[in-house]
Amino acid sequence: MASQTASTDGLATTTTIEHYANLANSGAGLVIVEYSYVMPSGKSEPNQLGAHDDKCIPGLQQIARAIHEKGAKAGFQLTHCGGKSQLDVCPDLEAPSGITVPAYDRVLPKPQAMTLDDMYAWRDAFVQGAIRAEKAGFDFVELHCAHGYGLNQVLSPVTNKRTDFYGGNLQDRARLMIEIVQTVKKETKLNIMVRVPGQDLYPDGLSQTDMAEVCRLLVEAGVGIIDVSSGIGGWNRPKDRRGEGYLVSESAYLKKANLGVPIIGVGGIETHGYIEQALQNQWFDLAAVGRAVLQGPQQFQQRVMKEPLPA
Repeated sequence: MASQTASTDGLATTTTIEHYANLANSGAGLVIVEYSYVMPSGKSEPNQLGAHDDKCIPGLQQIARAIHEKGAKAGFQLTHCGGKSQLDVCPDLEAPSGITVPAYDRVLPKPQAMTLDDMYAWRDAFVQGAIRAEKAGFDFVELHCAHGYGLNQVLSPVTNKRTDFYGGNLQDRARLMIEIVQTVKKETKLNIMVRVPGQDLYPDGLSQTDMAEVCRLLVEAGVGIIDVSSGIGGWNRPKDRRGEGYLVSESAYLKKANLGVPIIGVGGIETHGYIEQALQNQWFDLAAVGRAVLQGPQQFQQRVMKEPLPA
């Protein structure tokens, strides 16, 4: 989850490093560093962390070291905003088809349609970002293909109307993601996770059936963990969903698809009891906890240790 503590050119600051050292006090087995842009045209927020330049590596090394010192594995999330930003942050806003990205909480500007060379540039930038993460000492890299950001825009029929081999049917819309995964596998020894939408949760968007097929393609390409979140509509809680695990029905669907890799469930997960219940019911294999940890990592760990397990 974005800390907005980086410098305006995307470099980690002392505050960023201390933030992740603190989060690792939660007792989590894996700490995933916030979404970090892979090229200047992919920046979403003014003080967003970057992986777009070798100058980022020293700060990222300190983050990975801080996480490892607390006994956790370190993951690093890579993103490109595509058309989901504002022009004052990203003047060269670009997206697969030049379609305004729908968002429930804001009105976004219309991006430029990408050329084929632009698509190749995205692919290369994600690979280079992963290489930098490996040089910095991270154990995992996660491609952010959810929440309506760039790779979600490429994957979704709502925002991808391309007529070349990166558009059209589901397999072609997934092609860019597959190529990124295959190249990262070739160029690094990193474990690869992908944060996917369980479905777009938007009219005429990606369905759960679509995402089961996409995830099979990703696993075949070398993905080792599937992290299931929301899609084109954004990261906000759907208005008709309440309580803990408000996106866990999507992870449970993919869990039943027998993809052969661990599935991460997300969505307002806060308690040990809920996590154990979900594990027993095979709704997911791993639980992602965000806000409950941000409120106080050590307090979260202490609370979890004291909570009784479900009967």
